[in-house]
Amino acid sequence: MLKIALIFHSASNDNMGVGALSVSEVAILRGIAEARGIPVAITVIDSLAERPPYVTGADIRIRATRPLRKPLDFFRAVRAADLVIDIGGGDSFADIYGPRRLTQMLLMKYLTHLARRPLVLAPQTFGPFRHRLSTFLARQSIRLSAITTTRDSLSTACLREMGIKGEIIEASDVALRLPYDPPSPRSEGGPVRVGLNVSGLLMNGGYTGNNMFRLQMNYPQLIRDILRRFSDHPELCEIHLVPHVISWRSGGVEDDYAASLKLQKEFPSVTVAPGFTSPSEAKSYIAGMDFFMGARMHACIAAFSAGVPVVPMAYSRKFAGLFGALGYNETVDCTSQSAEEIMARVFDAYGRRAELVQSQKAALATGLEKLARYEAALGDLMVQMARQKGAPRA
Repeated sequence: MLKIALIFHSASNDNMGVGALSVSEVAILRGIAEARGIPVAITVIDSLAERPPYVTGADIRIRATRPLRKPLDFFRAVRAADLVIDIGGGDSFADIYGPRRLTQMLLMKYLTHLARRPLVLAPQTFGPFRHRLSTFLARQSIRLSAITTTRDSLSTACLREMGIKGEIIEASDVALRLPYDPPSPRSEGGPVRVGLNVSGLLMNGGYTGNNMFRLQMNYPQLIRDILRRFSDHPELCEIHLVPHVISWRSGGVEDDYAASLKLQKEFPSVTVAPGFTSPSEAKSYIAGMDFFMGARMHACIAAFSAGVPVVPMAYSRKFAGLFGALGYNETVDCTSQSAEEIMARVFDAYGRRAELVQSQKAALATGLEKLARYEAALGDLMVQMARQKGAPRA
């Protein structure tokens, strides 16, 4: 039995995007285990959470710990594994989110190295790293890792600029593998289902409340203008607000669901999707849309990988890096484009949605082909570790 620990994944995060990474990683591991005949036991080393876990199964164990407060407890957890996989929360391996988050990231990586367990850096965004010390520490940890995988070319370039000379696998986002239930066939001639993911974080001006992401327009006003235009569209549109960060107990600055409910009071004709309890449930709902747009990247990945024409509304470079690397160039940039430009791009894409389906299919095939590189490398390492399983370990 190969024991695999997942770090910087989450089994119960309010952010369905972070959850999508974890559910997809588990699906990938199960696929490799079945194809290569390797029994696995997966431990998700997670923070304490009230939300019921959505990563479940007989092969799954949730191990709650607090690395900053109890580093020895975390060390014991990774020491008990044969292999450790770190996905960095998707885009958190950077020094732009503050010292506490980076300190925890580096501590967990170095404790894994100290435990002498192979560390796999799963597909994620790397950087930016703006400070010498964080750049140095990140570079040293990456050099010690067994596999380093980016999910876009911008991250690959970032690592090369940092001085990483070893092999870098440029893959794509693991959430392309997120399981979901395809929608039931619908009769022709009904309204066009338009899905809009509204970011509670952007509606509130970011964590600081003062446009911390430096958007070039009034985001709440842009959302209202989009809703009005779709409500008045010559084609009959059925508008769905689809939250992708859903606070389990109480609302907060990031809560898309609370933001959507507030908008529904202004636009009573819109439908607010239910408070999803899992990433796969969210993707299954999004798969029923005819057109989609949103500022949560993994809500857009859910649409993209389910064949729904989508316009990602970027507030960071991770959007363009991911979708651009696949040849899908419908992303709008809220940090550099005006509201008028974004509106024009959104409704142009809406008018070309049948064309988008075709370009999306080709881009998805590219993404899955790139992701297969990570799956192959991870599978080879798992076989190697399984063969060594009977040998004494230090």
